[in-house]
Amino acid sequence: MVGFLLCKEPTLLSDRDKLMALMQISEPGEQPIQQEKKFAIGIDLGTTHSLVATIKDGEVFVMPDENSNLLMPSIVHYGKNNIVVGQKAKEALIDDPDNTVISVKRLMGRGVKEIAQVAKQIPYQVSSHDGMVSIRTQQGEVSPIEVSAEILKALRKQAENVFLQTVDGVVITVPAYFDEAQRQATKDAAKLAGLNVLRLLSEPTAAAVAYGLDKQEKEGIHVVYDLGGGTFDVSILNFTKGVFEVLATGGDSALGGDDMDYVIAEWFLNEARISKALSASDLKLLIQISRQAKETLTEKKNTGITFSGKAANLTRDIFNQLINPLIKTTLIACKKVIRDSGIDLDEIVDVILVGGATRVPLVKEQIKTFFKKMPLSSIDPDQVVAIGAAQQADVLIGNRPGDEMLLLDVIPLSLGLETMGGIVERIIDRNTAIPVSKGQEFTTYQDNQTGMVIHVVQGERELVQDCRSLATFELKGIPAMKAGVARIVVIFQVDADGLLSVSAKELTTGKETQVVIKPSYGLTDEEVETMLRKSYEHAGKDVAARALSEEIVAGKQLLMQLEAAMKEDADALLSEAEISVLQEAMKNLFKTIEEKNRDAIRKAIKALDEASQSYAQRRMDTSMKKALLGKNVQDV
Repeated sequence: MVGFLLCKEPTLLSDRDKLMALMQISEPGEQPIQQEKKFAIGIDLGTTHSLVATIKDGEVFVMPDENSNLLMPSIVHYGKNNIVVGQKAKEALIDDPDNTVISVKRLMGRGVKEIAQVAKQIPYQVSSHDGMVSIRTQQGEVSPIEVSAEILKALRKQAENVFLQTVDGVVITVPAYFDEAQRQATKDAAKLAGLNVLRLLSEPTAAAVAYGLDKQEKEGIHVVYDLGGGTFDVSILNFTKGVFEVLATGGDSALGGDDMDYVIAEWFLNEARISKALSASDLKLLIQISRQAKETLTEKKNTGITFSGKAANLTRDIFNQLINPLIKTTLIACKKVIRDSGIDLDEIVDVILVGGATRVPLVKEQIKTFFKKMPLSSIDPDQVVAIGAAQQADVLIGNRPGDEMLLLDVIPLSLGLETMGGIVERIIDRNTAIPVSKGQEFTTYQDNQTGMVIHVVQGERELVQDCRSLATFELKGIPAMKAGVARIVVIFQVDADGLLSVSAKELTTGKETQVVIKPSYGLTDEEVETMLRKSYEHAGKDVAARALSEEIVAGKQLLMQLEAAMKEDADALLSEAEISVLQEAMKNLFKTIEEKNRDAIRKAIKALDEASQSYAQRRMDTSMKKALLGKNVQDV
């Protein structure tokens, strides 16, 4: 690969101060033209359930289906001749699990190798298609994007049936940890469903908007604790001067209310002495019964469970013992994200509860104890995210032009590119607020280099081999000139939806190329956490490896430049003895580079530099004489 040498420090091209609110403009003295309100909706596209909301006459409406259900199961059943979504698809889960797709959100923007744990919990079969997940159904192979599109179509139809209007725009919520690929997959699903996406909004930010924290002028730190059916997320938000900013996020994509159902089911099998080797249909039935028991224990102290001719009584105390390890795991994640954000517990103003599993009394009790304050739960935790999304959609569609609220998410992992020696040059650091655009200037490594391969990577490690590759593209048409003379500006832009585009421009000719990053699959929050942990664990080793690589690059460049110079005029400017001394110093540097000893390479570079100083001076003198030849003092 042809690489770069770093020339300048990063330049901040835009930041939150460049974001502007939309305004109505009219002639002085005239009233603004009253425009018809557009129909905008907010969608909470959840792992277990999804729902849709809107703002009508200033009031929030969560829209029901034809059976008056507000929550639609995020399930799609592929029958022989039809596709059904929601409650009807959920009913097919018992009889036809092989063709009933659940938890598709966990598959969005991911490759087969990354869903090993999820694959154990889903009843249908998955395969690989160009590295991406493909789902097998009796109607053929379908992608997670296509499945999500069916859910979004059903939600759009649900909204249009209620208000008899065509949807003009939508805000869809996504987990704060979703990376570029997962966000892009969500946008692609919406496009396939015929929806105009106004913005992808992080779920914790949507929850904060729903509680009107911006209107209450509650400036400061807010925590959003989101325990849904299939995932757990915790986010730290800072609200100041009308701006919501996600400071840090964490969680566990394989932990949720469903896991409470599983531990109840396992307890019952042990209690009733029933074999755990159940068929897929029986297991799903037992899980449903266990979920009903969990919901009953939210209000009552005990409940009965009956399955396969056996019965057992489950008390809330036993239930609390069963789920206590799960809740402790969420609190560990809370500690980590608080540490990452650099805040103290006493700085937290509010804790917002999101997700149906937060109705469980023990969850509320432990959250209150951990954060030392009563959490906010007055808005239905299943609806709060969709409500916030609807409010933001109403603003973005233009129905509330006076609202200047800004909602800033952050980049979960640093973005950068590969430089010579396999070194990562970070362009945008993790936890940078988006949207953002940053540029950095580079130059050529070799003489007469006319092209440059740009390798975009994501991660916190110092070397490319330890980071994730996102894309590779090439800038061609660089003028042939000496190494280090060309000036190439590479610009990274991340939009409000968290989608990345990278451009490269050679400043002399204006030649430019760019790429919108659409990697074949993305990162889960677990992988983000793993990458961060490894970056901490290997910090010392990574710094040493980077330093060694930099010395190797410097040594090779010095050798390359000296070899080119000696071919040009060494015989004319140096004696045989001087040439011999230089060649010996060059051999020593080449040897130390091969041995990959950083200190030895540095010493060898210094020795060669000292040995070549006299030669460099003579070359400069000769060059000056040629330049002054035939000129008088006045010309100079």
